Order: sequence, then C-alpha cells, then structure tokens
Amino acid sequence: METPDFGIPRRLASRMSMAEQHEYLRTRLSRRRTLVTAGAVAGGLLTGCSGPSGPASVPASGPAAATSRVAGAAIAPFGRHLAFGADPKTRMRISWQVPFAVRRPFVRVGSRPDQLSRRIDAELRDLRTPGREGVRPAVEQYYVHAALDGLRPGTTYYYGVGHDGWDPASPAHRSTIASFRTAPATPERFVFTAFGDQGVSRSASANDDVLLRRRPAFHLHAGDICYADANGTGSTSDGYDPRYWDLFLKQTEPVARSVPWMVTTGNHDMEAWYSPDGYGGQLARFSLPDSGFDPHGTPGAYAFVYGNVGFVALDANDVSYEIPANLGHTDGRQTKWLDRTLGELRSARDVDFVVVFFHHCAYSTSTHASDGGVRDAWLPLFTRHQVDLVINGHNHVYERTDAVRDGAVGRAVPIGGSTDPTRDGIVYVTAGGGGRNLYSFPSGVGDSYEGHVTRHDAVQSFHWTKSRDTEAETVEWSRVRYTGFSVLEVAAEAGTAARLTVSALAQNGDRIDHFEVRRGR
Repeated sequence: METPDFGIPRRLASRMSMAEQHEYLRTRLSRRRTLVTAGAVAGGLLTGCSGPSGPASVPASGPAAATSRVAGAAIAPFGRHLAFGADPKTRMRISWQVPFAVRRPFVRVGSRPDQLSRRIDAELRDLRTPGREGVRPAVEQYYVHAALDGLRPGTTYYYGVGHDGWDPASPAHRSTIASFRTAPATPERFVFTAFGDQGVSRSASANDDVLLRRRPAFHLHAGDICYADANGTGSTSDGYDPRYWDLFLKQTEPVARSVPWMVTTGNHDMEAWYSPDGYGGQLARFSLPDSGFDPHGTPGAYAFVYGNVGFVALDANDVSYEIPANLGHTDGRQTKWLDRTLGELRSARDVDFVVVFFHHCAYSTSTHASDGGVRDAWLPLFTRHQVDLVINGHNHVYERTDAVRDGAVGRAVPIGGSTDPTRDGIVYVTAGGGGRNLYSFPSGVGDSYEGHVTRHDAVQSFHWTKSRDTEAETVEWSRVRYTGFSVLEVAAEAGTAARLTVSALAQNGDRIDHFEVRRGR
C-alpha cells in the first residue's frame, strides 16, 4: 500500500471524514515549514496545453524566499476577480493575487479612470501548502482582498490594485485599471451567465471568450473551479497541486476583473490540508457574501438579490451521497438556512424569480447521474418555495429537464417552450460544459438540441443512495442533451411581463437550447 510523502494511505483515507483527514495532516506535517513561492508560475499560463480540453502543464517553481524582501515595484498583481458583497447595489469585493508578500496593499477607486481619488486598504491572506517529495515543492501563495461599501447603485466605477512600490494611478501602471458596474437601484432587464467544471485549458479560456461577448452583469460558477485537486474525492490521497489556482486566476482575469465571478464549491474544491472542512483554500482565495449560518465560513453558501431575481448558492458537498467526504458537515444548518432564505426571497416584494445554483446534479443522466442526497435534502424545499430555476454542474455536458414535479414530468418544455413553476414544476439545468474534459450520455442515448432534435424517449439512468449504491431509474424528464462545451445565458425582465429567458450557447456561439420561465400566466 503506497504511503505518499504528503497524504494519508488510501485505505485509511477512505474511512476518514474531511475533518479527520485535516487533523491527521496537521499532526503529521506541522513541522514541515520549508516553503517556496508559486505565484511566478502564472507567467507561463496555458503553456504546453495538451489539447482542446487538456490541462495546462505547470512549470516547476524554483527555490525563492517568500518574503517581502522583494521590492514592491517588482511585484506585479495578477488574477483580479470581483464578487458582490451582500448588496450588489452598494457593495463590491475586489480580490487579486501577488507572487510575494507585499506591504500595505490597497485599491484605488473613482468615477473616472484618471481620477482614482478614493483609496481603500486591503487584506493580505497567505496560504501555505506542504510539498510532496518527488512530485512538487512546498508552495506559499498570497491573496489580497478589499471591501468596497457605500457605492452608488447603477454606477460604473474604475479601480486599480496596488501596494507599496506599485501604484495603479502612476503612468507606468494605468493600463492595469479596470471597471465594474453596481446593480441598478430598481429592477431592469439584465443578463447573467453560468457554467461549472471549468479548469485550466484552451477550451476553458475559449468559454471565457464566449462569456465576455455576452456582456453579463455577473457570472455564476457552479463548482469544480480549477481542478487543483485532480481526483475530487475529498481525500488527502487525491492528486493535488495548488499552483493550478495561479494559472486559473490569470486565465479568468480578462473576464472576472469586470464581471463579478460568483462561485460555489464542487467536489474538486475540497482541499483537506487547509481546514477541517477543506474550504480554507477557498476562504483565502475568494471574498463572497456571508452565509449567515456558519461563523467559520462556508464559502459555497450565500444569497443575494440582483434586480428582480434572488440567487442562492449552496454547498452540495454537505448533502452528497455520491461523494460523502463532507456529508453532514454543517449538521443541517445549511438546509435550515436554505428554508429560511427561500421563504424570505419568495415573500420579498421586488423579487419575481428565485434561482438556485450548486454543484451536484438533482437530475441528470450523464456520468455521475443524479445525487439522491440533493433530492432528499433540498427538493422538498424547492417545491415548497416554488424555485424558478436550478443550475448544476458536476456532469461535463449540457442537459436540461422538462418541468419536474414530484420526481416526474409536470409539463413538457420543448425547445422554445414556456413553463410556469407555480403550476408545472421546476426546470433543472446541468451546465457542466465549462471547459473540463467532456462526459457522455448513456449508451444508445444521443444528443438532442436546437437544430438537432431527435426522438424523445425514456432514458435508463440511476441515482445515488445514502449507502453509496446506485439505484436504477427510468426517466422521461431528459429533454435537451448536448455533448460539448457551452455557456448558459439568462435574461431577466421585470414589470408586468416579468420572465426569465434561458438560452444555452455552444462554444462557437450557436444556440443549442432556449425556453422561458413565467409565473402565474
């Protein structure tokens, strides 16, 4: 039985929770503090990609002192990514990465790119990862975060990030200035995009290009963000290289520096070294709205309102039967918070629609199929509060259901069709074609999408049970299937004709699906 230098023997890891694995690692490896810097690998982004969906090769980091002895003028920020605060009308969070520790990081903000008069101090968070002998060196990474509050709704702001020795307002660095726009004061038409399972590859970068051309107000990332953890079982024996985060953040920066990038956690985002629940790395890299139920922070669970739509992100690792490393880690607090939050959103006067997004699929027929834990814990709440749209990842395809009610088809929703969640049930979208290697559908089940509609037959599939077994099921709700990289686009309109127009786009820009959600029509 192999016992790697960094990790736990596989047989032992399979019997341990994430918290137990974290404690094992801390006890065994706490004396190993020799570290090197990883940020410099980002300069080689996408060098040596193996193919359209293959991973980028990660250059080896040479030994370097990860200290602020490096002159600030020589340390260039990279990997900027935005996220909303609790109120998208008035709060924005700006995050970025630096390859070395810096002194007094900050953000400059203004209403014009040449007048960045407001300066906000930022917080530096360091993240240390021990090495694996013969595999990779130890790694130290530095992430910086600034909270911008008191902003004006519906306003474009310009910003630049810096630190002692690097001022974005100086002529040498003005090309690094970016912008963002806050949510409008009153609901108006807007567009958001979504996908999951992105990783680092040419295909992942190409999907960012598609996204950017759609000019969304923000983007939802439904988990499995960069695949630094290659296996995704939540075990310390998983292959893991934190330097992929450097590559991912630089890959995503052309979009995420101006489009708020709202992530949730997938199974590949559990990283056992950093914290008992595996989310210490996420908390170092992202600043997201607080969930309100976890004082230690569950980065994949939060809610916000933009325009006339309420959005709820969930950590599906908490309820997954398929991959149970974090099963029950919130002791039911997340599900209670979900019930309360959905009730508040549904009763809010200006909220017409509620969209929920998370990683593991409630309804899919591709490789991972459907997770019974998601169904058991959350589907009754989705039904009770009449959720309008559910977006998942996990399966690396595009698949869309009819309106599902009580586990069966409540109403057929063909391509171009319309549905009313108050009457028909809920449409579930698997948007897992974000850029990682693609999956397939069951044998004999072909693609069926706009421009290529095939006969609609029942599909033989399965769902995961609490015992981690699979239970076969025959389903009729699989309406649209596409084996390819894709981006989900949703246009929300308010007023007397309030509706969600949901479209899916292939990587070449062709539309592969569209339908409407209207309430009480």
